[in-house]
Amino acid sequence: MTKAKILVVEDEAIVAKDLQYRLKKFGYTVPEIASSGEEAINKAVEISPDLVLMDIRLKGKMDGIEAAQEIYKRLDIPVIYLTAYADDNTLERAKITEPFGYLLKPFKEKELQTNIEITLIKHGLEKQLKSNKKWLDALLKSISDGVIASDLQELVTFMNPVAENLTGWKQEEACGRNSSEVFNIADAVTHNSIESPIIKVLQDGIVFKLPAETILIAKDGVEIPIDDSAAPIKDDKDKITGAVLVFRDITEQKVAIEARKKQIEQEQLVAQLEEINQLKNDFLNLVSHELRSPLSNIKVMIQILQGSTDIEETQHYLEVMDAECDRELELINDLLDLQRLENSSYSTIAPDALLLQQWLPWVIEPFQIRIQEHQQTLQINLPSNLPPLVSDSTNLERILVELLNNACKYTPAGGEIILNLRHVSLETPPQTIIAISNSAEIPATQLPRIFEKFYRLPNADIWNQGGSGLGLPIVQKLVEQLQGNIQVESSNGWTTFTLILNDLLGF
Repeated sequence: MTKAKILVVEDEAIVAKDLQYRLKKFGYTVPEIASSGEEAINKAVEISPDLVLMDIRLKGKMDGIEAAQEIYKRLDIPVIYLTAYADDNTLERAKITEPFGYLLKPFKEKELQTNIEITLIKHGLEKQLKSNKKWLDALLKSISDGVIASDLQELVTFMNPVAENLTGWKQEEACGRNSSEVFNIADAVTHNSIESPIIKVLQDGIVFKLPAETILIAKDGVEIPIDDSAAPIKDDKDKITGAVLVFRDITEQKVAIEARKKQIEQEQLVAQLEEINQLKNDFLNLVSHELRSPLSNIKVMIQILQGSTDIEETQHYLEVMDAECDRELELINDLLDLQRLENSSYSTIAPDALLLQQWLPWVIEPFQIRIQEHQQTLQINLPSNLPPLVSDSTNLERILVELLNNACKYTPAGGEIILNLRHVSLETPPQTIIAISNSAEIPATQLPRIFEKFYRLPNADIWNQGGSGLGLPIVQKLVEQLQGNIQVESSNGWTTFTLILNDLLGF
C-alpha cells in the first residue's frame, strides 16, 4: 500500500530522519515527526495519519506506550513500536495497548516495510469489519421484528431491543442463558410447552418455522401470539456456528383477521337475509298470481253457474274449474315436493335396474299428442344394446317429465325437440348421459338463474306460458339425490339440458 501517511515518534533526531528517509523510499509520506508523547498525540489529531511508528522511551512525562494507548483510543490509528527494549515489564505494558507490531532496534529495512504493509492491510480489514458490525447492529435494532442469536450450545449471544421488549429480558442478563429460558413458547390452545426452534435448527441445519397457534410467554408471564422462523448461522466454510431466531408480535394481525372474519360473516348474513327476503317476495308474487288467479277464476265461474241454466255452458265452466283446481293442486304439490327434497336424505331412493330402451318410450308417450297439437317434432336417439341403468325410476321419471314439459312449452310451433341418450363406459363408475334439446334459445344473462326457486324467464308471459318457477329447482334437487349432475347451455337458437347419471350401486 503506497502513499500512506505515517507519523514518526522518535526523540533521537538522527534516527527520526533516517526513518523518514527510508519510509519515503518505500513510497510512504511522512508529514510530521514528533519527539514526545504529548506532541505525538497532538500531531496525530492534527494530521490523522494512517500509521504511527512509536519509540517507547521518549523525553517527557509520557512514554510511547501511554501515547500509543491515547492515540488508539481517540483516533483508532494502528501503532507499531520501534524500541531497543524487550524486557518483560515493557512487553507486558505494550501488549495491553494491542499494538500491530513490535520491532526491536536495530531492524532490517525489509522487516520494517513488511510490518508496515501487514499492519495497514490488517487495520483496513478491521475497520471494514467494525463498520459492517455497526451497520448490522443498527439494522437489527431498527427492524420491527425481534431477533435472538445463539451459539452452538443454544446460549443467547445477542438480542435486539424488540426482542427485549417482547421477552421481558435485557440483553445483558439474557446473554449466556439457554435460549429456551429466554424464548419460552407454548401452544396457544393447549398451553403445552413447545421446543425452542433453535434446537431444531442446530440439529438439522435447516430453516424452521413454528406452528400457527404459538404464544410467547414473557418473563412477567404475559402471553403474546407470535409468528417466527429460525435459521442456522454458518461460517465461510458452511459450518454451523449458531442460530438466529426472528419473531414478531401478531396480536394486531390476529385482531384484524378476527375482525375481517366477523365482517365476512356479517356480509354473508346480510346476503342470506337479502336472499330470504327475495324468496319471500317471489313467494308472495307467486301466491298473488298463481294461487290467487285460479281461485278468482273459480269464484267467478261459480257465480256464473249459480245463474246459468244452459247445460253446455255449465259443463264448460265445470271443465275449466276442474283444470284450475288441477293447476292449484299442481302448484301446492310442487311447493311441498321442493320442501321435502330440501330436507330429505338419500335414504328415500329406491334404485332399480331400468331397461332404458323400453322404459324411455313409455315415459315419452304422453307427450306425443301434445307435440302433434303444437305442430312440433320429437326425435329420439337411443343406441342399441344399452346396459341397464341402476337408478330410482320415480325420481328419474319426474326429472324427464319436467324437462320435456319445459321443452314443449317453450318450443315454437314447427320447432324441434331432440332426446339423445348415450352410455360412457370409460368413466368410473360408468355414466349414462341424457340430453334434451329444443329449438328455443335462453338469453345468456338468464342461464345462471335458471335453477333458482320461483325464477321465470322474463319473456315467459309473452309466450303465454304460465308456471311457478319451481320445476327446474325440483329437477336439480332430484338429480342431486340420484348423485348425478345437470347442466344447461343455450346458443345458436337451441337450448340443451344434459343429465349425467351414475349407477346407484351402493344402495
